Formats: sequence, C-alpha cells, structure tokens
Amino acid sequence: MQALAAEVDPPTAVSDPARARAVHVADSLVAAGLPELREATAVADIGSGAGFPGLPLALALPEARVDLIDSSKRSCAVIDRLIAAAGIQNARSLPYRVEEWGAGEGRESYGAVTARALASLAVLVEYAAPLLEPGGVLIAWKGKRREDEEVMGDAASETVGLSAASVREVQPFPEARDRHLYVFEKIAPTPDRFPRRPGMAAKRPLG
Repeated sequence: MQALAAEVDPPTAVSDPARARAVHVADSLVAAGLPELREATAVADIGSGAGFPGLPLALALPEARVDLIDSSKRSCAVIDRLIAAAGIQNARSLPYRVEEWGAGEGRESYGAVTARALASLAVLVEYAAPLLEPGGVLIAWKGKRREDEEVMGDAASETVGLSAASVREVQPFPEARDRHLYVFEKIAPTPDRFPRRPGMAAKRPLG
C-alpha cells in the first residue's frame, strides 16, 4: 500500500494506505477462499485498472499464475511498478483488449477469470468465456443485486457456454454494504464466433 500511495501516476482516488487496504485489498481478497479460485493454476484478471483484484490475489495464491489484462498501457505500467515494489513473482500485466487476448494466445488458458467494477454481467460472461478452460469459473465483483442485470447475465452465459450465476453475499470490511460475488462455471464449449470484435460486447450485449 505504501507503493500505491507513493505512485507518481495514481491509478485510483483511494491512495491512503489504511483506506486502500479496506476498499481495494480486503475487497479483492474476499474471493480468495473460494474453492473454485484456489484450484485454478492460471487466473486472468480482466480490466485490471489499478491492479485489483489481481495483485492481492497473486499474493494470496502463490502457486497460481495471475495475468492482469488491461487495454490501457498506462494502467499496465502502474501495475508493473506495483509488481516490482511488492516483489510479486507470479503476476504480469498484459496490455491487450480482452477480446484480442481471448481470440489468440489466451483462449481456454485459464481456470479462473476475475473482474471487478468493469461491466455488466452480460458483457463479463462474453469477455470471460473464451478465456476459460472447461470447468473454469468467472468470478465477478458486484454491488447491490439487480434483477434485470442478473436475467441478462444468465441468458448471455447460456449462449457462451457458462452456467447461470451462483450469487454469494460478502462483507469484505465492516462498513461494506450490498457486496456480492457472482460465480459462473464453464460447462460447455464457447462457440467459435466468440469473442466478437473489440467493443461489440459492450455495444450490443447478449441476453
């Protein structure tokens, strides 16, 4: 957290170490105890931004390789500096659009995909499905439950080979409210037409 507070190009408005431990680190680590995540040997954190949840999870899961994927080279540069400052050996940044990575080297390469404060569930399942190996899981951090989003997310998940969501209420720090983890499992092959070209999932969500 000291490295984050001292960052010359701050990736987050929350730089106070004590506050960042709660809203970033504790919130990231709330998924670390999930068996589905602990069993993964390779994890893709998509839309990593400031490096959360990917960096705390890399520290919590030292046997797993954690790839932090973000299209912003600026964000990846910050992530690289934080990795160096913390001496993290099992994480790396990847400056790609998630659709590009999922269409190439990253396809079916991960036992788990994580996403925090990135997009709607329908968009997230489309991003994640091509990256996941059979039996792999998407874990999505969300706030207050929304029925319309859940309906669209479950419909989209069926299209791309994932299960309907298992929803788990969590409280990563004492003052946290309305926090949930959505877990989708890859139960069928993802059709070859996915991922669609960059931007299409957000522009025209499935479901």
